[in-house]
Amino acid sequence: MARILIVDDERGIREFLGEALSDAGHETAEAADGPAALELLRTRAFDVLITDLRMPGEIDGMALLRRVRVDQPEMEVIVLTAYGTIETAVEAIKLGAYDYLQKPLASPRELTLLVSRALEHRSLLAFKDRSSREAPPLPPLSYGDPVMAPVLHALERVARTQSTVLLLGESGTGKEVAARTVHNLSPRRDGPFVPVNCAAISANLMESEVFGHEKGAFTGATSARRGRLELADGGTLFLDEIGELKPELQAKLLRVLQDRRFERVGGTRTIEVDVRWIAASNRDLEAMVEAGEFREDLYHRLAVFPIRLPPLRERPRDILPLANALLARICLELGRAVLRLEESAQQRIQEAVWPGNIRELANVLERAAILAEGERITAEGLGLGRPVSAAKGAAARQSPAGTAAGRTMAEIEEQAIRHALAEFQGNRRLAAKRLGIGVRTLYEKLKRYAIE
Repeated sequence: MARILIVDDERGIREFLGEALSDAGHETAEAADGPAALELLRTRAFDVLITDLRMPGEIDGMALLRRVRVDQPEMEVIVLTAYGTIETAVEAIKLGAYDYLQKPLASPRELTLLVSRALEHRSLLAFKDRSSREAPPLPPLSYGDPVMAPVLHALERVARTQSTVLLLGESGTGKEVAARTVHNLSPRRDGPFVPVNCAAISANLMESEVFGHEKGAFTGATSARRGRLELADGGTLFLDEIGELKPELQAKLLRVLQDRRFERVGGTRTIEVDVRWIAASNRDLEAMVEAGEFREDLYHRLAVFPIRLPPLRERPRDILPLANALLARICLELGRAVLRLEESAQQRIQEAVWPGNIRELANVLERAAILAEGERITAEGLGLGRPVSAAKGAAARQSPAGTAAGRTMAEIEEQAIRHALAEFQGNRRLAAKRLGIGVRTLYEKLKRYAIE
């Protein structure tokens, strides 16, 4: 179903078009002239505008077309023209109209068919926009470790519903892969999957990125732009690292979750969206709620179906198959022949500590692939330091500095951060990369643990 605005000074034509489009399942609104149409366009969002070219007053169909091409370039426009004014219709197409219909219409089918084609064109443009933003395909979520069986079962069950999903787990555990799995198994699989990393986008740009903005909303906003919410319409919106979202944006996001409508930055038009929500966080959101850092009402809206993704250290059978799959993907991206891991390198990978989980493993393999001279990667080529001794193997797999028995997750996290900073001589950017978290997140953790 699409939202369509019909503009014509003849009431009979408006009613005919409105009835035909309503019968086809669309939502319609009508305006008798240009000013009335602009008022509706100012307060509501439409997918298609159908307007007569010749209307009384200063704002005729051509003037209306020029306005919407500037203010709402994503909206498709179909113009109505009488016999003998085809040249004007061609001029309208040059100005950005999708197509024209000649009055009187032959049949309602002629109208609904053209509207369907205009909507397909709009969807194609939106798909190209999304495709330019999306990351390359990610590896599978699991390679058969028993610990992952209940996780995969839960993802499959919830995917069939429209329920909001909250993915919890340490950084680098595959939360985006899990979100894509839910989307691909859902009835929305043919719709868009639009990810938003709340930690990777600066706070002053986040609102515009998610909700879009109107022309002139701020310095540099030279044209209107759709946000991720509009791009995800009919599909899935994935909010990664939702715990990093600022309080003012939490409030605005809560409203969209409740009402399925919002306004762009600097705009007054109410835009309705139909999206499936998936959120993820590596932080303890319940603790953040208790500390007043995260809205309790938003948390309960997001945590309809929470799923915890276990860290890599809890799924040892996945480590080596995952390493081989990642290495093949990395070699493809680097444009070189596929490298193989020597037996000693495989053993080192299985014994190593991975506080950054899958993301850290991928970083280590990428560095090793770049530096590799031959067709194989050795244990030394991984750059993981000395191998873990057999006597300390089980304990060392728990944390960067030995056993984790009797210690809290906060203590383990703090030690992992200190270990990464020491490894890179205090370089916070490299330490954050090794840990698989954003630099901004690392700064917050340094402050929390009073690490100089």
